[in-house]
Amino acid sequence: QVQLVESGGGLVQAGGSLRLSCAASGRTFSIYTLGWFRQAPGKEREFVAAISWSGGRTYADSVKGRFTISRDNAKNTVYLQMNSLKPEDTAVYYCAADINNSRVVVPASGYDYWGQGTQVTVSS
Repeated sequence: QVQLVESGGGLVQAGGSLRLSCAASGRTFSIYTLGWFRQAPGKEREFVAAISWSGGRTYADSVKGRFTISRDNAKNTVYLQMNSLKPEDTAVYYCAADINNSRVVVPASGYDYWGQGTQVTVSS
């Protein structure tokens, strides 16, 4: 089992920044990829970014150039630095872990464990 706990969400004005953190515990040695997803009210959960064990990164087109994902394997923590935030970034952000695929996968169905989510609200 892997447990994931997100933190760092909050309310920010458009153009501002936030950094999300996700701490993993349990069988962390089994994790290949850590990813971030988000879900806005009335919308499906969507991929934001992911980072593989070796450091390979993948981003959704909507966040490229604004968000940066990073990973500290020694601390079993993944971060999402979000800059130039827009109102359309408002959502609950979820951390997810993939223990089966050595390369980054985008679909949410490819992830095995999920955190409880943290709210990010961007005001205009």
